[in-house]
Amino acid sequence: MEVEAWPGTDSTGASYSSHLDLWNDEEKKTSWYKKTLEHWAAQDATVNGVLGGFPETSEPDLRESRRFLHLVRRPTDPPSQKGIVLDCGAGIGRVTQGLLMHEFGQVDLVEPNARLLEAAREQIRDAKVDRFINSSLEQFQPEEGRYNAIWAQWVLLYLTDDDLVSFLQRCKKGLTRDGLIFVKENVVLEGQWIVDRDDNSISRTDAMYKEIFRKAGLLLQHELKQAHWPSDLVPVKMYALRRE
Repeated sequence: MEVEAWPGTDSTGASYSSHLDLWNDEEKKTSWYKKTLEHWAAQDATVNGVLGGFPETSEPDLRESRRFLHLVRRPTDPPSQKGIVLDCGAGIGRVTQGLLMHEFGQVDLVEPNARLLEAAREQIRDAKVDRFINSSLEQFQPEEGRYNAIWAQWVLLYLTDDDLVSFLQRCKKGLTRDGLIFVKENVVLEGQWIVDRDDNSISRTDAMYKEIFRKAGLLLQHELKQAHWPSDLVPVKMYALRRE
Protein backbone atom coordinates (compact mmCIF):
# COMPACT_ATOMS: atom_id res chain seq x y z
CA MET A 1 0.00 0.00 0.00
CA GLU A 2 1.45 3.34 -1.01
CA VAL A 3 1.42 5.78 1.90
CA GLU A 4 2.52 9.38 1.86
CA ALA A 5 5.55 10.13 4.02
CA TRP A 6 4.93 12.69 6.76
CA PRO A 7 7.77 14.18 8.86
CA GLY A 8 7.52 14.38 12.62
CA THR A 9 9.21 13.99 16.01
CA ASP A 10 9.02 11.93 19.17
CA SER A 11 9.03 12.77 22.86
CA THR A 12 12.79 12.19 23.13
CA GLY A 13 13.43 14.98 20.61
CA ALA A 14 14.31 12.68 17.70
CA SER A 15 13.22 13.82 14.25
CA TYR A 16 11.95 11.63 11.41
CA SER A 17 11.64 12.41 7.72
CA SER A 18 8.75 9.96 7.52
CA HIS A 19 6.40 8.34 10.01
CA LEU A 20 6.99 5.10 8.09
CA ASP A 21 10.43 4.96 9.73
CA LEU A 22 8.65 4.09 12.98
CA TRP A 23 7.58 0.65 11.75
CA ASN A 24 9.09 0.03 8.30
CA ASP A 25 10.23 -3.52 9.09
CA GLU A 26 8.85 -6.40 11.13
CA GLU A 27 11.33 -5.90 13.99
CA LYS A 28 10.32 -2.26 14.43
CA LYS A 29 6.64 -3.13 14.15
CA THR A 30 6.95 -5.88 16.77
CA SER A 31 8.82 -3.51 19.08
CA TRP A 32 6.18 -0.82 18.51
CA TYR A 33 3.34 -3.01 19.77
CA LYS A 34 5.42 -4.59 22.54
CA LYS A 35 6.01 -1.19 24.14
CA THR A 36 2.30 -0.39 24.07
CA LEU A 37 1.38 -3.70 25.69
CA GLU A 38 3.99 -3.19 28.42
CA HIS A 39 2.69 0.31 29.10
CA TRP A 40 -0.92 -0.79 29.58
CA ALA A 41 0.07 -3.78 31.66
CA ALA A 42 1.46 -1.31 34.20
CA GLN A 43 -1.55 1.04 34.38
CA ASP A 44 -4.12 0.96 37.17
CA ALA A 45 -7.59 -0.23 36.24
CA THR A 46 -9.07 3.14 37.23
CA VAL A 47 -10.21 6.28 35.43
CA ASN A 48 -6.96 7.93 36.47
CA GLY A 49 -5.00 4.99 35.07
CA VAL A 50 -6.73 4.79 31.71
CA LEU A 51 -6.62 8.57 31.24
CA GLY A 52 -2.92 8.82 31.85
CA GLY A 53 -3.17 10.78 35.09
CA PHE A 54 -5.74 13.29 33.78
CA PRO A 55 -9.03 12.08 35.33
CA GLU A 56 -10.41 15.62 35.19
CA THR A 57 -10.72 15.27 31.41
CA SER A 58 -13.28 12.46 31.67
CA GLU A 59 -16.42 14.56 32.17
CA PRO A 60 -15.73 17.14 29.41
CA ASP A 61 -14.74 14.27 27.14
CA LEU A 62 -17.99 12.41 27.69
CA ARG A 63 -20.05 15.59 27.45
CA GLU A 64 -18.55 16.58 24.08
CA SER A 65 -18.82 13.03 22.75
CA ARG A 66 -22.53 13.06 23.60
CA ARG A 67 -22.94 16.40 21.86
CA PHE A 68 -21.18 15.11 18.75
CA LEU A 69 -23.26 11.95 18.70
CA HIS A 70 -26.44 14.00 18.90
CA LEU A 71 -25.25 16.26 16.09
CA VAL A 72 -24.60 13.29 13.83
CA ARG A 73 -27.57 11.06 14.56
CA ARG A 74 -31.20 11.73 13.76
CA PRO A 75 -32.84 13.20 16.89
CA THR A 76 -36.09 11.38 16.07
CA ASP A 77 -34.54 7.94 16.58
CA PRO A 78 -35.89 6.40 19.83
CA PRO A 79 -33.29 4.73 22.08
CA SER A 80 -34.82 1.30 21.45
CA GLN A 81 -34.03 1.65 17.74
CA LYS A 82 -30.46 2.85 18.11
CA GLY A 83 -29.11 -0.65 17.79
CA ILE A 84 -25.75 -2.10 18.74
CA VAL A 85 -22.50 -0.20 19.23
CA LEU A 86 -18.97 -1.56 19.53
CA ASP A 87 -16.61 0.16 22.00
CA CYS A 88 -13.06 -0.30 20.65
CA GLY A 89 -10.17 -0.15 23.09
CA ALA A 90 -12.80 -0.11 25.80
CA GLY A 91 -10.42 -0.38 28.75
CA ILE A 92 -12.40 -0.45 32.00
CA GLY A 93 -15.58 0.56 30.19
CA ARG A 94 -15.44 4.29 30.97
CA VAL A 95 -16.98 5.32 27.63
CA THR A 96 -19.46 2.45 27.69
CA GLN A 97 -20.70 3.43 31.14
CA GLY A 98 -20.58 7.18 30.65
CA LEU A 99 -21.97 7.40 27.11
CA LEU A 100 -22.66 4.39 24.91
CA MET A 101 -25.02 2.36 27.11
CA HIS A 102 -27.22 5.44 27.43
CA GLU A 103 -27.30 6.13 23.69
CA PHE A 104 -27.62 2.62 22.21
CA GLY A 105 -29.73 -0.43 22.82
CA GLN A 106 -26.75 -2.75 23.25
CA VAL A 107 -22.98 -2.46 23.66
CA ASP A 108 -20.09 -4.81 22.89
CA LEU A 109 -16.61 -4.10 24.25
CA VAL A 110 -13.30 -5.09 22.66
CA GLU A 111 -10.09 -4.52 24.61
CA PRO A 112 -6.53 -5.87 24.18
CA ASN A 113 -5.69 -5.94 27.90
CA ALA A 114 -7.45 -8.83 29.66
CA ARG A 115 -7.02 -7.25 33.11
CA LEU A 116 -8.71 -4.00 32.11
CA LEU A 117 -11.48 -5.89 30.34
CA GLU A 118 -12.13 -7.98 33.44
CA ALA A 119 -12.39 -4.75 35.46
CA ALA A 120 -15.01 -3.56 32.97
CA ARG A 121 -16.91 -6.82 33.33
CA GLU A 122 -16.91 -6.48 37.13
CA GLN A 123 -17.96 -2.81 37.12
CA ILE A 124 -20.69 -2.90 34.46
CA ARG A 125 -23.76 -4.81 35.57
CA ASP A 126 -26.27 -3.93 32.89
CA ALA A 127 -28.23 -6.13 30.51
CA LYS A 128 -27.45 -3.70 27.67
CA VAL A 129 -23.80 -4.78 27.74
CA ASP A 130 -23.46 -8.01 25.83
CA ARG A 131 -20.00 -9.10 24.69
CA PHE A 132 -16.63 -8.59 26.39
CA ILE A 133 -14.04 -9.41 23.72
CA ASN A 134 -10.33 -9.72 24.54
CA SER A 135 -8.47 -8.94 21.31
CA SER A 136 -5.98 -6.51 19.84
CA LEU A 137 -7.51 -4.26 17.19
CA GLU A 138 -4.94 -5.25 14.58
CA GLN A 139 -6.29 -8.81 14.84
CA PHE A 140 -9.93 -8.16 15.66
CA GLN A 141 -12.61 -9.14 13.15
CA PRO A 142 -16.03 -7.57 13.84
CA GLU A 143 -19.05 -9.73 13.16
CA GLU A 144 -20.33 -8.81 9.71
CA GLY A 145 -23.35 -6.50 9.67
CA ARG A 146 -23.75 -6.48 13.47
CA TYR A 147 -23.09 -2.86 14.41
CA ASN A 148 -25.11 0.32 13.95
CA ALA A 149 -22.07 2.21 15.23
CA ILE A 150 -18.44 1.53 16.03
CA TRP A 151 -16.78 3.87 18.52
CA ALA A 152 -12.95 4.00 18.53
CA GLN A 153 -11.43 6.44 21.03
CA TRP A 154 -7.83 6.88 22.16
CA VAL A 155 -6.84 3.53 20.69
CA LEU A 156 -6.16 4.08 16.98
CA LEU A 157 -3.08 6.10 17.92
CA TYR A 158 -1.43 2.77 18.85
CA LEU A 159 -1.91 1.20 15.41
CA THR A 160 0.54 1.43 12.54
CA ASP A 161 -0.86 3.00 9.38
CA ASP A 162 -1.32 -0.26 7.49
CA ASP A 163 -2.95 -1.96 10.47
CA LEU A 164 -5.23 1.05 10.98
CA VAL A 165 -6.40 1.04 7.37
CA SER A 166 -7.02 -2.72 7.54
CA PHE A 167 -8.89 -2.37 10.84
CA LEU A 168 -11.18 0.32 9.42
CA GLN A 169 -11.85 -1.78 6.34
CA ARG A 170 -12.90 -4.69 8.58
CA CYS A 171 -15.06 -2.30 10.61
CA LYS A 172 -16.89 -1.31 7.43
CA LYS A 173 -17.95 -4.93 7.01
CA GLY A 174 -19.13 -4.97 10.62
CA LEU A 175 -21.58 -2.10 10.04
CA THR A 176 -25.24 -2.25 9.22
CA ARG A 177 -26.29 -0.58 5.96
CA ASP A 178 -26.53 2.90 7.51
CA GLY A 179 -23.97 2.32 10.24
CA LEU A 180 -21.28 4.84 11.21
CA ILE A 181 -17.74 4.66 12.55
CA PHE A 182 -16.90 7.26 15.18
CA VAL A 183 -13.23 8.11 15.71
CA LYS A 184 -12.02 10.27 18.60
CA GLU A 185 -8.29 10.79 18.93
CA ASN A 186 -5.54 13.24 19.82
CA VAL A 187 -4.94 15.15 16.59
CA VAL A 188 -2.16 17.64 15.82
CA LEU A 189 -3.86 20.66 14.25
CA GLU A 190 -0.74 22.76 13.77
CA GLY A 191 2.66 21.32 12.97
CA GLN A 192 3.90 17.74 12.66
CA TRP A 193 2.91 14.43 14.20
CA ILE A 194 4.53 13.42 17.48
CA VAL A 195 5.12 10.03 19.11
CA ASP A 196 5.03 9.55 22.87
CA ARG A 197 7.79 7.04 23.54
CA ASP A 198 6.36 6.16 26.95
CA ASP A 199 3.63 4.11 25.27
CA ASN A 200 4.41 4.29 21.52
CA SER A 201 1.33 6.31 20.65
CA ILE A 202 1.31 8.59 17.62
CA SER A 203 -0.67 11.82 17.59
CA ARG A 204 -1.32 12.09 13.87
CA THR A 205 -2.18 15.28 12.04
CA ASP A 206 -5.69 15.95 10.76
CA ALA A 207 -4.44 15.47 7.19
CA MET A 208 -2.92 12.08 8.07
CA TYR A 209 -6.19 10.79 9.51
CA LYS A 210 -8.18 11.99 6.53
CA GLU A 211 -5.77 10.25 4.17
CA ILE A 212 -6.15 7.04 6.17
CA PHE A 213 -9.94 7.32 6.04
CA ARG A 214 -9.73 7.77 2.27
CA LYS A 215 -7.53 4.70 1.87
CA ALA A 216 -9.96 2.67 3.97
CA GLY A 217 -12.83 3.64 1.66
CA LEU A 218 -14.63 5.82 4.21
CA LEU A 219 -16.37 9.14 3.70
CA LEU A 220 -16.19 11.88 6.32
CA GLN A 221 -19.72 12.84 7.33
CA HIS A 222 -19.02 15.11 10.31
CA GLU A 223 -16.03 16.36 12.30
CA LEU A 224 -15.70 18.40 15.48
CA LYS A 225 -12.90 19.62 17.70
CA GLN A 226 -13.23 18.75 21.38
CA ALA A 227 -14.06 21.86 23.40
CA HIS A 228 -13.06 22.54 27.02
CA TRP A 229 -9.75 20.74 26.67
CA PRO A 230 -6.49 21.56 28.55
CA SER A 231 -4.28 23.78 26.41
CA ASP A 232 -1.13 21.86 27.39
CA LEU A 233 -2.47 18.60 25.93
CA VAL A 234 -2.62 17.60 22.27
CA PRO A 235 -6.02 18.66 20.83
CA VAL A 236 -8.74 16.08 20.34
CA LYS A 237 -10.99 15.69 17.30
CA MET A 238 -14.03 13.59 16.55
CA TYR A 239 -14.89 12.17 13.13
CA ALA A 240 -18.05 10.41 11.95
CA LEU A 241 -17.41 8.14 8.96
CA ARG A 242 -19.61 6.18 6.61
CA ARG A 243 -19.01 3.74 3.81
CA GLU A 244 -18.53 5.00 0.29
